[in-house]
Amino acid sequence: MQLSKFTDYTFRALVYLARHTDKLCTVEELATYLDVSEHHMKKVIHQLAKTDYVLSIKGRSGGLKLGVSPCEINLGKVLRMTEETGNMAECFSRGEICKHVQGGCKLKGIIQRSLNKFIEEFDQYTLEDVL
Repeated sequence: MQLSKFTDYTFRALVYLARHTDKLCTVEELATYLDVSEHHMKKVIHQLAKTDYVLSIKGRSGGLKLGVSPCEINLGKVLRMTEETGNMAECFSRGEICKHVQGGCKLKGIIQRSLNKFIEEFDQYTLEDVL
């Protein structure tokens, strides 16, 4: 499985914020340091700011910081929040493209169980574990 850029940027932004708890960070700072577009980073921060993971402080002296301790940020939960994990193969959402799906395709079950194991592995770790 390949993680989306959005998930990659989310993980990297969280690591950066966890390593810079002594100050408020900006979207521009994150984008520059992580070498990603500011537009993409704004989307990432918008999603994270909807959770307790990141606090977004408005105003002239505002910025971003972690909202909870790194030990409280479960990587599996972050992965579920950022990835559309329900449709790993095209046939998951469009059964009409494959004649075998109607006949009880066993490959779909294997793919789904593998994906579940992949996510369960992320469930074993927190942000603190990767710092």
